[in-house]
Amino acid sequence: MRTHVCQTVSRCFAATVFQSLVTALVLSRLDYGNGTLIGLPIHLIHRLQSVQNAAARLIFRLRRSDHNTDALISLHWLRVPERIVFKVAVQTYQALHGDAPQYLRQFTPVADIPSRHRLRSSTSDVKLLPLHAVKLPTAGRRAFSVASARVWNALPADVTSAPSLFTFRKR
Repeated sequence: MRTHVCQTVSRCFAATVFQSLVTALVLSRLDYGNGTLIGLPIHLIHRLQSVQNAAARLIFRLRRSDHNTDALISLHWLRVPERIVFKVAVQTYQALHGDAPQYLRQFTPVADIPSRHRLRSSTSDVKLLPLHAVKLPTAGRRAFSVASARVWNALPADVTSAPSLFTFRKR
């Protein structure tokens, strides 16, 4: 039994198992509802980023004073602000292509508005922000209908015209 226990313990502390465990526990918590985190104050984003940095340092056994940029890159982890924008962009892609719940599909393309047919933006894939979005308080600008349209409109055309979700995520 000693051999079995030693093998089990050594396999549990293997880098891939340890990385999977940290990823499952930490990143799932960071990703939970992160679409609602868009537009948060920077000091709150920094707190979330510190958790992600600690997880990367833990996986690679880095000291607190070591740089963790290379660790995040090798793990293929986006930083927290980019991670939030990425998740909102993916949800928007799914909503625009019918793969999301109906309540997330409330977009109006500029091309569908009669008074805006002549605009250059009507030939692109630009989505219209709700009219009240300009006057909304900070919390209102974080609503999915407003934040997703802002994120989508900021993406390059080659990204928004992706034929599949896989291609969209890759771009």
